[in-house]
Amino acid sequence: MTLGSTQHPDRGPLDGERITAAFALTPGFSLELLPVAPSTNEVARERARAGAAEGLVVAADHQAAGRGRLDRTWETPPGTAVTFSLVLRPTVPAASWPWLPLLVGHNVAKALTALGHDARVKWPNDVLLDGDKKVAGILVERVDTPEGPAAIIGVGINVTMTAEELPVETATSLAISAPGAPDRTQVLLEVVAAIREGYDLWQAGGDLGTARLATSYRSHCATLGREVRVELPGGGALTGRAVDVDPDGRLVVETADGTERVGAGDVVHVRATD
Repeated sequence: MTLGSTQHPDRGPLDGERITAAFALTPGFSLELLPVAPSTNEVARERARAGAAEGLVVAADHQAAGRGRLDRTWETPPGTAVTFSLVLRPTVPAASWPWLPLLVGHNVAKALTALGHDARVKWPNDVLLDGDKKVAGILVERVDTPEGPAAIIGVGINVTMTAEELPVETATSLAISAPGAPDRTQVLLEVVAAIREGYDLWQAGGDLGTARLATSYRSHCATLGREVRVELPGGGALTGRAVDVDPDGRLVVETADGTERVGAGDVVHVRATD
C-alpha cells in the first residue's frame, strides 16, 4: 500500500478463538474480547477493582473513545487498530514503577520489529516508524484494588488505517509503512507476548533487571542524541539536547542553563527540533 492510497485492507474482527487458543499455551493469560468499548482501560480498571488476576487482556474490535496521557481522546475507524488493555500486578518496589511505561513502549517496538517493521520508541513510550511517524500510543495507569495496586497497560496500534484515516500528519499505520495487509490478531498476540516476557524478566531481575532494561531501552530510544523541546504543564518549556535516560527512567536534557531531568508524568510533549 502506498501513502495516500484509498484501498481498504481486510478489516475483519479479531479472531477470539485463535487468541484464546494461544493464551491457553501460556499460563496466566485470560481474554475478554468486546465488539466495541468506549475505552479498554476503563473496562480493565473495573475488572482489576473486582479482583481480576494479573494477565487479563481486555481487547476491543472497536474502541469508540480511546484515552491517552493527559486525557487526550481519539476514535479510530472500526477494524483498523489493535486496542487492548492488560492487567498487571507488579511486585517490584514502588520506586521502580516509573520504568513500567518505558518497558511497555520498548517491548511493543520490539514486537513490531519482529513482525518486520523498523520500530523505535520515543521517550517515554510512543512507538515510531519511518523516522518520526507515530504508530502506537501507550497509557499506563495505577489503580488501587482490594488485592493491592495494579497497573493497567493500555495499548493502541494503528494497523490497517489508510493515509486519509490518520488523525494527524505525524501518524502512520503498519499498512502504510510496509506492503500488505497486516493480520490484526497476530499483531495483538505478538505484542502481548513481548510485553509479558519483558515484564516477567524485569520483575524477576531486581535491580539488575532494571539496569538491563535501561541499557536496552537507551539503545532503541529515538529521542537520545537529538535536540528537543520539552513542553511542561503550565506553558513552560525546556530546550536542549536529550543525552540520557537516568536510572529512574527520567529524560536527561542538556540545556543552555545546565542539566535538567524530567519524568514522564511531568511533561506534556517532547518534540524533536533538529
